[in-house]
Amino acid sequence: MKIYTKTGDTGLTSLIGGTRVPKHHLRIESYGTVDELNSYIGLIRDFGLSEHQKNVLKEVQDRLFTIGSTLASDPEKSKMKLPDLHQEDIALLEKEIDEMNDQLPELRHFILPGGSQSVSFCHVARCVCRRAERICVHLREEGPVDEKVIVYLNRLSDYLFMLGRKLCADQGIEENKWIPRI
Repeated sequence: MKIYTKTGDTGLTSLIGGTRVPKHHLRIESYGTVDELNSYIGLIRDFGLSEHQKNVLKEVQDRLFTIGSTLASDPEKSKMKLPDLHQEDIALLEKEIDEMNDQLPELRHFILPGGSQSVSFCHVARCVCRRAERICVHLREEGPVDEKVIVYLNRLSDYLFMLGRKLCADQGIEENKWIPRI
């Protein structure tokens, strides 16, 4: 398999199904942002996380590839069988969020990003995830987008926030609370 095909040299690319679109098309932006998010998740996995946390993040990366393939296909022309999200994928994130929440002090302030590199990357990934969600919501206004994609991204951003909080606690770092200047 050749890595370069030269078919994108004019600024167009193909969706699954063969439709050619500009590389700035909202569908390309959606799965490109999901790919960016996946890269940050990989970066977070490279820090000193527990095996359980690494396994959950690997599962998330797999689901992000599923989402990317869904977003990369032309919903009207693609006949290719693609992997899909399941309600259980969302339930896993909710279970993980609830378990971390039970182990952490009650949230009484907004949290400023930072504390350690792993915590900071959780916050960066959370922001990229929110951007991916916004782009998918916008894309849904123009054509079909599986509702589970948007719900999953919404839940994933919450998971990443909670993972950042949990890593702070695990590393013995005090959370950086935002105390507004009034």
